[in-house]
Amino acid sequence: MKFEVTILGSSSATPIYNRNPTSQVLNINERLYLIDCGEGTQQQMLRFDVRASRIDHIFISHLHGDHYLGLVGLLSSMHLNGRKKPLKLFGPPQLKEVIDLQFKYSETHLQYDIEFTITNPNKAETIIANEDVIVETIPLDHRIACTGFLFREKKRLRKLLKDELERIGVPVEVYTSLKKGADYTNPEGKIYKNDTLTVDSDKPKTYSYCSDTIYNEQYFDQINNSDLLYHEATFLHNMVDRANETYHTTALQAADIAVKTNAKKLLLGHFSARYKTLDELLGEAQSVFPETSLAIEGKTFVV
Repeated sequence: MKFEVTILGSSSATPIYNRNPTSQVLNINERLYLIDCGEGTQQQMLRFDVRASRIDHIFISHLHGDHYLGLVGLLSSMHLNGRKKPLKLFGPPQLKEVIDLQFKYSETHLQYDIEFTITNPNKAETIIANEDVIVETIPLDHRIACTGFLFREKKRLRKLLKDELERIGVPVEVYTSLKKGADYTNPEGKIYKNDTLTVDSDKPKTYSYCSDTIYNEQYFDQINNSDLLYHEATFLHNMVDRANETYHTTALQAADIAVKTNAKKLLLGHFSARYKTLDELLGEAQSVFPETSLAIEGKTFVV
């Protein structure tokens, strides 16, 4: 099953040095999930061939502008392009007021419904559970209420050993029951155990998106064993006092979090405008956690 994330924006407060404010699109089994929607997200979607019509879920971590100021424009474009199917939107309660106010004074009446779910910054909650993925909120510690999002694959059915099934003549109509773990009894009454006809599916993978937050161990248990951990790394560690003052994290701290939570891979993002190049941030993190990459815009990372 496809499970990958494409970076649309990786800057922090302002667009600079060809870096745009935060936004990502997650592809899970060809369903697209948009995570944050900073200014310029629409242009980035066009640039990297992400079709807005395929996005049915949008997640907004918090109401600092670099994470949501592109949202109303995107919703408007969906309307102008003839969208009819509902859109599921997840975010802080005040987000609905922001959207309603802008549409009120522009006299915009969307042709599609927005199904709004309020996120709770104080408690982890499951907000989606479909056939592909379970999505939970991650309570973070930022200057204003903020949640990350954890995407966990649903466990897939067992995989069929096609050569063995054909060898013993198992009819196609029983394949579904075999995937669910049933044994097979042939017309002569011989029983074939399921584990001789199938193998277990791959272990479900997880993507943890940790938006703006100060270093705080309160969310470590929830993101433990992430296959891919995205964590903000706004500053180098020589600016840790500034990071604490603004409720952000350093690259060194993000790497330490990856170690402490047993992440397989770490993805750094939300870079301060003071850094024209990002090599120092990457090097600092890799000195602690070698499996670290930068959230470079347009790049796709497989979970």
